[in-house]
Amino acid sequence: MEFIVEVAQPEHEKYAEAICNEMRESAKARGTGIAERKPEYIIKKIHEGKAVIALQGDKFAGFCYIETWSHGQYVANSGLIVAPDYRRYGLATRIKECIFKLSRDKYPDARIFGITTSLAVMKINSSLGYEPVTFSELTQDEAFWAGCKSCPNYDILERNQRRMCLCTAMLAPSKNEVERMKHDLSDLIVVTNV
Repeated sequence: MEFIVEVAQPEHEKYAEAICNEMRESAKARGTGIAERKPEYIIKKIHEGKAVIALQGDKFAGFCYIETWSHGQYVANSGLIVAPDYRRYGLATRIKECIFKLSRDKYPDARIFGITTSLAVMKINSSLGYEPVTFSELTQDEAFWAGCKSCPNYDILERNQRRMCLCTAMLAPSKNEVERMKHDLSDLIVVTNV
């Protein structure tokens, strides 16, 4: 099956309702939470150049968007969804790779994080360089945590003073941190070869 995975453009706003419906249905089917979004919010992300869409022909197949927190110090790749007819084709991986690259290009100093209950997403995140972390290592931006209020597990998060929930927190270094690590490693190799 052929898919186009690309940065969403204004002409893709017609899929906003389908994206929101699929997010809601997927959360219900899994019995886990996902912050519910309105079509206007999805359209805003598309117009800001902060979303990736997957299409199979002219049919919506998948989506993900970027959120920024703590004045750009943190970026989250949120709302990853693949329509049921297009699952098991590796599409989630392609979408995550695209949104991860877009995040690093747009916000090279920001750490990229996510919270998820999905083992598949955890595996994809691990392949991109994310590592599991405690919630204290994530943004403490109140607006981020307010987004969890529509999750049916919000009471668990609040009861634990935002230290833990059913989601797993994952964090990847910023693009510039990775470049510094590579530079430091190359310096170390030069020094040890002298």
